[in-house]
Amino acid sequence: GQIAREGPLAGQLAFAQVNLGVDVDRTEASLLGAAITEHAPVLDGLEVLPGGVALAKTTVPETEFIGLAFAVVVLILAFGSVLAMGLPLAVAVAGVGAGVGLTALLSGLLTVPDYSTIVAIMIGLGVGIDYALFIVVRHREGLHEGLSPRDATTRAMDTAGRSVVFAGLTVVLSLLGILLIGLASLSGLAIGASVTVLVTMISSITLLPALLGVVGPRVEVTRWRGLVMAGFVAVALLGVGFGVPALTTGGAVLALVTLFASFVVRPLRRAVPRRAVKPVNETLAYRWSRTIQRNPRRWLLVGTVVLVVLASPILGLRLGVADEGNHPVGTPTRSAYDLLADGFGDGFNGPFIITAQPGADGSLTAVDSLRSALSAAPGVAAVSEPVLDDPAAPRAAVMTLIATTAPQDKATTDLVGDLRDRVIPAAVAASGLDVNITGSAAANVDYTAYLSGKLVVFFGAVLTLSFVLLMLVFRSVLVPLKAVVMNMLSLAAAFGVVVAVFQWGWGADFFGISGAPIDAPLPLILFAIVFGVSMDYEVFLLSRVREEYAKTGDAARSVADGLASTARVITAAAAIMIVVFGSFVLEADRGSKLFGFSLALAVFLDATLVRMVLVPATMELLGHRNWWMPKWLDRILPRLAVEATGHDAPALADVVPSELDAPTAGDQRERVGV
Repeated sequence: GQIAREGPLAGQLAFAQVNLGVDVDRTEASLLGAAITEHAPVLDGLEVLPGGVALAKTTVPETEFIGLAFAVVVLILAFGSVLAMGLPLAVAVAGVGAGVGLTALLSGLLTVPDYSTIVAIMIGLGVGIDYALFIVVRHREGLHEGLSPRDATTRAMDTAGRSVVFAGLTVVLSLLGILLIGLASLSGLAIGASVTVLVTMISSITLLPALLGVVGPRVEVTRWRGLVMAGFVAVALLGVGFGVPALTTGGAVLALVTLFASFVVRPLRRAVPRRAVKPVNETLAYRWSRTIQRNPRRWLLVGTVVLVVLASPILGLRLGVADEGNHPVGTPTRSAYDLLADGFGDGFNGPFIITAQPGADGSLTAVDSLRSALSAAPGVAAVSEPVLDDPAAPRAAVMTLIATTAPQDKATTDLVGDLRDRVIPAAVAASGLDVNITGSAAANVDYTAYLSGKLVVFFGAVLTLSFVLLMLVFRSVLVPLKAVVMNMLSLAAAFGVVVAVFQWGWGADFFGISGAPIDAPLPLILFAIVFGVSMDYEVFLLSRVREEYAKTGDAARSVADGLASTARVITAAAAIMIVVFGSFVLEADRGSKLFGFSLALAVFLDATLVRMVLVPATMELLGHRNWWMPKWLDRILPRLAVEATGHDAPALADVVPSELDAPTAGDQRERVGV
């Protein structure tokens, strides 16, 4: 241990290092930290704090219940049916529960990071509600058209069910793309999250149809008791999410009271009047689509400019690993970090370990010269005396180097590069000593550099795979191309805002954070999740547009009809996903805030600017060319069908056989009578 000899805490602060065994996992280390905190009061007159990320307290997030409460309210308001609300939630929760359970089993075989559960819950709830919701909505459309419950379910599975399978597999493949990085911890995260999505998707196409068969036409009937009970359930879920037991208990009790009271109070058993279903061409979404289609170039320019402006801070992105100075104020880990920084200097929380082995001359005599060179380097606060493994016949020497700056600072990253590239080579040139730098701060620098070097490979693989899959499904070259470009643009915009908030510190007080580097794995994880989710919305929307186009051959009308048919469900699904993700901003941990904010913002931008502005604008400008594919390519590619069986969209050549060289989008619209 050491005692602070200088500064305001001289003689009042002592430090001791605890080395954990290699078989101690994160959970056991966290329990050790809790035990130290619990038994510290018995040391009369001393304040004992466990520091270091390994001993930090781990908590299971509960804010996802806020998202569930919001989902209850949104689904009832949007669709006016308690069963139409309850079925997607039940299927999503069942899928997530099974997926998280399987991930826990896999953790015995794989290296699964502790935050993988948070990520799995986030994405599992989001996509699980989405998938089940799309099927339920399509089922209800069949009932409104006079189909029997069985036939309505069959058609829903033949249309929305196909889209769910394709969308789910797209998310799974996007997540599994992280395996290309080659890091065990990230691979475990990818497998855990993909398993959760896969199980949730399977529950949507198996459990949900069974439940629809059980409830039958009752999915269209909502009684006042169900409506009141759903409200109290939402209150109970909010109580769990905000950690208010009284609210949880009160909501649950009132829900049960309502149920029993309905046997006595007849009005509670009456059905809630159903809202009239508007024709598609009278909906707000249809009118909005037509507004965009009247001036597609203007709206395309406006939407693109907004996204580019939001994305501009990404030019200043600095990846890294945030240190313990970003833990919540008042926690033992943060308090220990601050005390060490005050007593021993900012760099004391991230010491470098310098190792030296004999060079060509077989001796370590140059170690002292190395130590002198390291001590004189800019940015170095102190270097310890060399420790030899065997004083009689030394084969290695170890020194501890303390930087003047904190582990997460850019100056510390620059110091690692300077020591490796300039200081150490110059100091050992004559002796040939084999010198290396390790320690948590140096390891984080290497970790960040490694991940940064893999970004291009990962992004390229996922983008190429998504392009090919969409091309196979929609038999088009331009539709998948613009989908990839627009999704990348919305992701860049989300990243730009994340840099401004979490790196530059804009609004830091509101979020309860301080500016720090963006966690190095975030671009990979965010890209995999959001790109997969955005492809979900792309598939749901475009499959409906293509279905309408197959029926009418009218390129412009099919866009408006497709958007109008899916806008309400996409908006509701996106709103739920935004709140599910955004609720994690309420967690104390900076990593949870960062992931939650990033995912919520990316989904928001995708569901608004991309889905409601850029997609109708670009599809209007392209007209029939949206569905163009060279005949030679169409012949050699296998066929995948997402839209209902029997709907084969007419090829471009069948619609405008001699006018593939149309000069302008305006001329093309005139030809097809728009």
